[in-house]
Parts: sequence; structure tokens; C-alpha cells
Amino acid sequence: MACGDRALSLFLFLFMVSIFAFSAVRCATDPSDVQALQVLYASLNNPPQLTNWKSNGGDPCGESWKGVTCEGSAVVSIDMSELGVSGTLGYLLSDLMSLRKLDVSGNNIHDTIAYQLPPNLTSLNLARNNLSGSLPYSLSTMVSLSYMNASHNSLSMSIGNIFSSHGSLSTLDLSYNNLSGDLPSSFSTLTKLSVLYIQNNQLTGSIGVLSGLNLTTLNVANNHFNGSVPANLSSIQTFKYDGNSFDNVPASPQPEKSHKKGNRSGSKKPDVSNGKSSDTDAGLSGGAITGIVFGCLSVAGTLAIVLILCIQKNKRKVRGTRASQGNLPHGGASEMHEQRVKSVAAMADLKAQPAEKVIVDRVMKNGSVKRMRSPITASQYTVASLQVATNSFSQENIISEGSLGRVYKAEFPGGKTMAIKKIDNAALSLQEEENFLEAISNMSRLRHPNIIPLAGYCTEHGQRLLVYEYVSNGNLDDMLHLNDDRSKTLTWNGRVRVALGTARALEYLHEVCLPSGVHRNFKSANILLDDELNPHLSDCGLAALTPNTERQVSTQMVGSFGYSPPEFALSGVYTIKSDVYSFGVVMLELLTGRKPLDSSRPRPEQSLVRWATPQLHDIDALSKMVDPSLNGMYPAKSLSRFADIIALCIQPEPEFRPPMSEVVQQLVRLVQRASVMKRRTSDDTGFSYRTPEHEPIDISL
Repeated sequence: MACGDRALSLFLFLFMVSIFAFSAVRCATDPSDVQALQVLYASLNNPPQLTNWKSNGGDPCGESWKGVTCEGSAVVSIDMSELGVSGTLGYLLSDLMSLRKLDVSGNNIHDTIAYQLPPNLTSLNLARNNLSGSLPYSLSTMVSLSYMNASHNSLSMSIGNIFSSHGSLSTLDLSYNNLSGDLPSSFSTLTKLSVLYIQNNQLTGSIGVLSGLNLTTLNVANNHFNGSVPANLSSIQTFKYDGNSFDNVPASPQPEKSHKKGNRSGSKKPDVSNGKSSDTDAGLSGGAITGIVFGCLSVAGTLAIVLILCIQKNKRKVRGTRASQGNLPHGGASEMHEQRVKSVAAMADLKAQPAEKVIVDRVMKNGSVKRMRSPITASQYTVASLQVATNSFSQENIISEGSLGRVYKAEFPGGKTMAIKKIDNAALSLQEEENFLEAISNMSRLRHPNIIPLAGYCTEHGQRLLVYEYVSNGNLDDMLHLNDDRSKTLTWNGRVRVALGTARALEYLHEVCLPSGVHRNFKSANILLDDELNPHLSDCGLAALTPNTERQVSTQMVGSFGYSPPEFALSGVYTIKSDVYSFGVVMLELLTGRKPLDSSRPRPEQSLVRWATPQLHDIDALSKMVDPSLNGMYPAKSLSRFADIIALCIQPEPEFRPPMSEVVQQLVRLVQRASVMKRRTSDDTGFSYRTPEHEPIDISL
């Protein structure tokens, strides 16, 4: 073979390898991963430290987003340790299905740990932040976890039995928090656990549950443990126990080194499992692949010179071949990449963005403090335009009436239909217009697919009116309780979807918005349904515009509706946990088709919560509680799990009610199981049939 032919063949081969490798570097990231990272970025207040990150669009794997490591199109590692970022972890981490390592240690991340953590993590590092609340229940499903560090935070409450399925967990660090209660019995199942740090908490009881573990390092110092130290624990290579009240003290105690929370210095971690992402663990990094690409291109360049020297007579032909084989594939890849990015950006536009904190203080020259707010994004309407659209607020246009005023249907020029809430000034506790505009500013920034957006407002001539998008299919209260056939259109799966959508809306208010919000008036009448029966929560952000007296609120909410929790009736205090209780009541409505309070029923059945609570864990009684309009068409196991969620939400003690993120996760599982079973059966409904004469066919959802 001639020199030119050999060089040409080798050149073309290496050039195509280079193009293939370069395309691999630039491959578009999975859209679900992109959305999850966008929400995380926004929840962290778009920090400039995260170079190349974007809140809309972008390709994390192809654009080398800081700290992001990929394999193919999947994000497998996120390392943003010690970057000084602040904010929260957002609400979409669970969409990172391929993520194995997450390290956000050494930052200023606050609020609770996101309930919906990536489910397939092997390493989780949350150390040295400002996280509070309890350990999320979703940890119980993260069975691949081998390393976890949540030290140097402000976590509280008990640890809970959330580690019963963690056969791979080797290192667990929960030190320097405010955790209390006894060690969970599930610790005894951690057969591979070798390193356990739980020092400097408020833990109590015995440490006997650890006696069967093959630990090499154990630190339980500065807690409230008592009882005896098991003999096998005394022989552990590194064992620190001082600052407790043990009956027996090991012979050679090792002094506890001083750790001050102020310096946020955590325990030293084994290099092999320290939660840091590494190129060897996550495959070739973007930098390594890029090096290979440029190496190939360099070799190709050298061969090009040899080629030119050997076959100068065919120089023009060779150049033409090189152009045709090099430019076309690259252009095609760029076009496909651009289309993927546009697709991802379009999907991201549908994602809810966290509400901004809009209130700031400004000190005036005279020393007074003036409250400032961010610009209102909603449109401003005139009274005249709203009068025309509602036919002077005629009776015929009234949609509903609540404690703050009436809601009217409005027809605007061009056929646009809106809903106008005309607030009764006598019902407001905040009389100043500035306070009203402050509430409007907050409401106008709520962005969630299950929350009705505020489109506009009017404060002209002393009026206070709110303009909302119109939802066409009425509210859930009417669909469930009016004596017509509409409730029959709401199937069991449809009811679960309504519960899930409204749960996500509350989760957004409670755990995503900054500052977090309380709905305060959550009820089925405030859940509007569109033509596809998707739920949209109304009156979000109106908690600031409450009636004048707690007595009035108590009468309206407890006496008329039956949605408010016991603590509100006793103290007038309404919190996020109160919203959770109200949500549980709405779930009871979905399950039974009954009103929260119904004086037409026998006295023992008039209060829905009191009547239903004792029966929620009795499968036979539960089957008799189901809304008759379902005609027995429901999955038995789905019904039971639905009832379990209700029981958690309507507990009389607020501290035992779950966060809405946990409720969302459990409802997601119901929907996912329903989807799986629907694909497995030829029956599109996937329902079992329950009749008095026959037992239902058990379809596990």
C-alpha cells in the first residue's frame, strides 16, 4: 500500500474516532436531570459559584456544569462542597434517578432536608450546613446508600426506624445535631456498618442495639445514654463514650477531642467513601474525555502533514474528502443538540419556580423604617373595566362566596374569561392599601401548575379586587357533594390524582417558597378542576388577609366547614401542620364522598373525622366507607394505602403529622403502581370490583 493510501486510511479512522468522542462529550443530558438541576439551582438562589449552571435550558453533561459528573446523558454525581452557596435543596431531587453521589457539605443550606432525595444514592454528604427538622422518611427507601454524613447541622427529633433496609451502609455520621430519643432498633440490622458517629446530640436510653455490629469506630460521647456498655463495644478499635451516664466504664477511655460547632469541623471521613465525586468512581470525567479528544485531534493533525507530503498531487481531493467527512457529521450533531436543548427548555418552562422573598426594610433619613416590596408582576385593572366584564358585578355572574367576599365570572374583550374576587373590606384585618399591595406582590410570584395564578388586581377608589385565571369545571366540593351525576365522573384513579396535585401545591407553599407559606383555608371548595379534572388550588397567599378576629375565623372554619384541626379550635394558632390536617380531611371527602360536617346524618356520623378515624385501619369497615358513586370500582390495596395517608394527616397532635413532601411521595407511589398495573392488564381501568356478594379481585397498587 502506498504511503499516501496508508496515511489517508489512518487519518480518516482517527478523525472519525475524534468526531465520535467529541459527540460523546457534547451529548444532551436527560431532560429529567436537567429540570431537577434547574430547580436545585433556583432553590439555591442562582449562585454564581455554580459556573455554567442555568435556570432555563442548558446541557449539564455537555457544558461542564460545575461539580456535575455524567455517564452518557445521565448525571451520576453532584459535588458542590465548600462553595458558600445558600438556600434550600428544592423539591425535585428525586428525579435524579441515576445520581449516585451528592455532596453539598460546608455551605449555608437551610430549612429541612428535602424529603424527595435521589433514590439511588450510594453517598450522601449534607454536613456543616444549617439544616433543621427531622431526618426524612425517604431515607428508608435509599437501600444502596453506603456513606451518609449529616453532621454539624440542627437536626432534631428522633432518628426513627429508617435504616432497616440499609445492608450496604458502612459509614454513618449524625454527630453535632439536636437529635433526641432512643437509638432505633433498625440500627441492629446494619451488618456492614463499621463507622458510626452520633456524638454531641440529645440521645437517650441504651446503646445495646449496637452490640451485634462489627464496628471499628464508634463515637457516642456527650449524649444522655445510660445502662451498661456491651463488652464487645469496649473492645472497638476507636470508641469514645464520655459525657454519658453509663453504669460500667471501659478500662481505657480515649479522650474526646474538642469540637466547636462554630468552626464546623466534621469528623474525618475515609477517603474511599467521603462523598466526594471522583473520576474513577463515575467513569471518565468530562475533562478526561476532552483530553482524549484533543489527543486524537493532535495525532490526526500530525498525520495530515505526513499525508500532504506523501500525496501532494491529490492535495485538493484529499482536502475535499476531509471537509465532506468532517463538517457534515459535526453540523448534524450541533443541530440535534440544539433541538434537544430547546426541548429541555420548553419542558423547564412548565416547572414551578420558587416564590421570591419580596419584603425588605429601608431605613429612612429620619430613622423610620419603610417597608419595601418587589415590583408586582400581575397586571393592574381599573374598576370600570372590571365592572364591564362582570356586568356591574351582577348576581348572575357570582361563582362562589367565601369569608373574604364573592367571586364573579368576568368576560373580557376578545373572549377571555377570568374570575374576579371582590374582597369585602369589612372582612379584612389589614386595612392599609400598602399591606394589601404587599400581599399582592407575594401572590403574583407564586408559580406552580396546581396553583391558580394571580393575573391582576385593582385598588382603585378604595376597592380591592383580585383577577385570576378562570377554571372551567367547578370545584371539588360541588363535584363530590351536589346531588347530580358529576361525582361519577371522578374515578378512583382520578381522586388519587386530585389528592396528589393539591398535595404538590401545598408542598410548594410549605417547603419551596421563601418565606414558607400557610394556606390557612384549605378545603374542597378551594380546589378547582379543569376539563381534564386536574386540580388547581385557589386562595393561595390570602392568609395575610384574614378576618378581624380569631373568634370569627374559628366560627367560620370550624362551625361551617369542619376542616380546621384541634389545636386551632383551642388556641387560634394555625400553622403548616394545620394545613396538613385540612388536607387529610379533603382526602376523607375523596374517599367517602361525605361532607366534613353533615347535620343531616345520624349524630355519630355528623363529624366525618370522628366517624372515619376508628375505621381507617379496618379493611372491612373501610370498604363500607367508600363513596357509593364509585360503584365498587377501586383497587383494594390502593384504598388501604390511601387510608393510611389520611390517618397520618389527621392525627390530633400536630408534631406527628407528616410534612407535605412525605405525603406527595406516598401518593406518587400510588400513582406509579396504578400505571404499572394498567400496563399489565388489558382492562384500561385497572380496577377491582367490590360487591356485597363477591370479594374483590386484589390488584396490588
